Amino acid sequence: MYNIISVNYYKFLVGMVNNRFIFKFLFISLACTGGEHAATVTHPLPAAFSDLLPHFLVEPDDVYIVKNKPVTLTCRSTPATQIYFKCNGEWVHQDQHLIDRDVDPATGLPVMQVKIDISRQQVEKIFGLEDYWCQCVAWSTTGTQKSQKAYVRIAYLRKNFEEEPLGKEVALDQEVLLRCHPPEGVPPAEVEWQRNEELIDPKTDPNFFITVDHNLIIKQARLADTGNYTCVAKNIVARRKSSSATVIVYVNGGWSTWATWSACSAVCGRGWQKRSRSCTNPTPLNGGTSCEGQSVQKSACTATCPVDGGWSEWSKWSPCGADCTMWRSRECTQPSPSTGGKECQGLDLQSLNCTSEQCPQSEYHYLSASGAEDVALYVGIVAVALCLTLLLIVLVLVYRRKKEGLDADVADSSILTTGFQPMGIKPTKPENSHLLTIQPDLTTTTTSYQGTLRSRREVTGKFSVSNGPLLEPLPNGSHTLHNGKLPSDPNDFMNRLSSQTYFKTLPRDNVNTSYGTFNFLGGRLTLPNTGISLLIPPEAIPRGKIYEIYLTIQKKEDMRLPLAGCQTLLSPVVSCGPPGVMLTRPVILSMDHCSDACLENWAIRLKKQSYEGTWEDVLQLGEEVVSEPYYCQLEAETCRVFTEQLGRFALVGESLSMAAAKRLKLLLFAPAYCSTLEYNIRVYCMDDTQDLLKEVMQMERQLGGRLIDEPHILLFKDSYHNLRLSIHDMPQAHWRSKLLAGYQEIPFYHIWSGSQRTLHCTFTLERQSLSTCDLTCTLCVWQVEGEGQSFTLDFNISKDIRPLDSDFLLMDNCTPALAGPSAFQIPYLIRQKICSSLDTPCPNGADWRLLAQRLKLDRHMSFFASKASPTSVILDLWETQHFHNGNLNQLAAVMAEIGKQEAMIFLVSDGEC
Repeated sequence: MYNIISVNYYKFLVGMVNNRFIFKFLFISLACTGGEHAATVTHPLPAAFSDLLPHFLVEPDDVYIVKNKPVTLTCRSTPATQIYFKCNGEWVHQDQHLIDRDVDPATGLPVMQVKIDISRQQVEKIFGLEDYWCQCVAWSTTGTQKSQKAYVRIAYLRKNFEEEPLGKEVALDQEVLLRCHPPEGVPPAEVEWQRNEELIDPKTDPNFFITVDHNLIIKQARLADTGNYTCVAKNIVARRKSSSATVIVYVNGGWSTWATWSACSAVCGRGWQKRSRSCTNPTPLNGGTSCEGQSVQKSACTATCPVDGGWSEWSKWSPCGADCTMWRSRECTQPSPSTGGKECQGLDLQSLNCTSEQCPQSEYHYLSASGAEDVALYVGIVAVALCLTLLLIVLVLVYRRKKEGLDADVADSSILTTGFQPMGIKPTKPENSHLLTIQPDLTTTTTSYQGTLRSRREVTGKFSVSNGPLLEPLPNGSHTLHNGKLPSDPNDFMNRLSSQTYFKTLPRDNVNTSYGTFNFLGGRLTLPNTGISLLIPPEAIPRGKIYEIYLTIQKKEDMRLPLAGCQTLLSPVVSCGPPGVMLTRPVILSMDHCSDACLENWAIRLKKQSYEGTWEDVLQLGEEVVSEPYYCQLEAETCRVFTEQLGRFALVGESLSMAAAKRLKLLLFAPAYCSTLEYNIRVYCMDDTQDLLKEVMQMERQLGGRLIDEPHILLFKDSYHNLRLSIHDMPQAHWRSKLLAGYQEIPFYHIWSGSQRTLHCTFTLERQSLSTCDLTCTLCVWQVEGEGQSFTLDFNISKDIRPLDSDFLLMDNCTPALAGPSAFQIPYLIRQKICSSLDTPCPNGADWRLLAQRLKLDRHMSFFASKASPTSVILDLWETQHFHNGNLNQLAAVMAEIGKQEAMIFLVSDGEC
């Protein structure tokens, strides 16, 4: 009976819990029915806390159901005897409550915690009518308390955006607004923006701003802002991406300032002069408009005509002088030459012997003439005696040579190279009689060379040996060619050379190879039109030694360098040898490089291949050790390598930051003749070195192509961004591009690695008819988020008369091999005098140190000081830098500034040298 009463009262309690009076009544009634049964329903509070209302320590919060995972609501209260949840106005069954009771150790109050789980099905039953909510109610002996309502919602995110961003083309510095309205979702989606799949953070780049409506604003459009923009919406359920909107930031072209007026086209009278400007301030990019107006202006001009000089009348004859001669003169004054006119031709002074009657001292003159004839006779006798004596000495020397055999001081370099034989080329016949006129027969006798040491500026006085043997000096100043068999076939030389173990990879052609025979006088090897040369200074080869030396360039396809990380090849791979020869002074190897020469952004190393074929770092620029056999001077476009060991070298750079850049040369070629509707434009993007330029020129000459615009230089940065090429502004009525995409792209690594020598893209254009010959377009080349260049083309493809010829880029016609004094600007004897004067330290600093400062080479002071003759090394470097354009007068002026009298020796005659 007691059990029935307890159950009935409990059901009544659940239905009427909101009435505090009824609650108290039920509580007292349940207590009166017996302590055993009441304990299952209530827990009486201690008397000290019986008058406290419950308060919540934890109230249920709003939650979201993700997919089919139920959520848990928690309620915690003290002091409380009971806690129950009510959801959407209905009490939750007691079995669904998870109850946990505890006592607060600080207050001693009972703490009660209740949890319930809400499933997706429970919420979906009332979905659409009203929000599903739950609330917990806590009881104590004093009364009840209700918690806040916790709303339970099903989370979702729609797939489609209500508004997606649209692509735009905007001008530089213009404001850009990209709109985005994310998909409907619960909870509302958060929005972020991406450019080229990378997150945009307005905190790090204040040029971006995201509005409260989720729109993206680019405050001032930059070239780097060109890209694909995506709006991304996400919440706890899903992540949605909008379609990409392409933003292209274009640059409208602007004119540069006018250049100065050219010289008048007419030499005399009326002519024309012109001036030009270019659309490069700025250059139009990404479809920007080209400059409007003329790029060339012409103006009439009048040139003053030159006046040639004319002789005046002869003056009267002078009286007969003591030397029995009389004179008369005339002047170039009728008229005087002016405005570039010619000087008078002929003599301005004439002499005439006087007759016997007019000469006051004819008898004395006769006696003097007789005495002069006697003196001439005696001089002739003495000269004949000296010649006979010299002839006798020569015969004795020849006899002794034949008797003793080959001179032990001459080193046959075949011992050094295991079959490496010299290559002799018969030199061209010089005009002066004191130079070699024929190739001597070196197998029979010894030929002497009598001549002076002269500056290479005097072309007629050069001693030029092309791939031939050098002369060894004798004590009397003459030079001797020792016997040795010289092969006549250059191909035989290259075949034997490349058959040796170390030279397996040497090219077998003669185009990219120079070679010659040298002794202690030194010389120079040059690969024309490549920027590669090898200077062998005087005394670099020991006296008494003769070396056969070669210089060649390796193709990158045949020679793979191990490059890792951010490393890139900055120079051609150059071989000089044979390796292992003994040098007493460093030779200087010059080669082009394509870095921006900013050492703050680079770690540049000189690599050398060992005999085993592995590549080793022998030098890092900026960290040179003067005691090592290698040293390097890096100029804007050229690298000078001082080395005491011949071998195979290359310059490798490793970028230290994304600001490191390589120089690329951009070349445009097209067919010289086109008889079809299709017309191809080839764009070469290659390292800016002369050897690659020469290779492309030769290849295009074979393909029948011609240069259609001047080359451009592009700085390609280590930013991992590709190179893009596009063509714009073609007249659509006459031409169309067969390119399907908006641009072509060369991957970053293909350019940065430097492994592919002649990278190029081809744009195939199609004209509407064969009569269409005029082509105008703009071709743009740029690195993504980097620098760009553009070519503006406007020419007739059938009769292009513009003065653009690829041959003008290949103007180096120097001799591949120069031996002895002809290889140097400074005559040998003058060089010795300068070295002896400046090598000795001077207290006031007027020595080699001041010479280095005047020549702007003072940053290499430590290297020069480590050498036995610092002045000689400085002059060697000056020779390499000024081989084509050296001016001895400038060097003489530097010597005069130093205060050395040796400056006067540049003005001496050949006989004095």
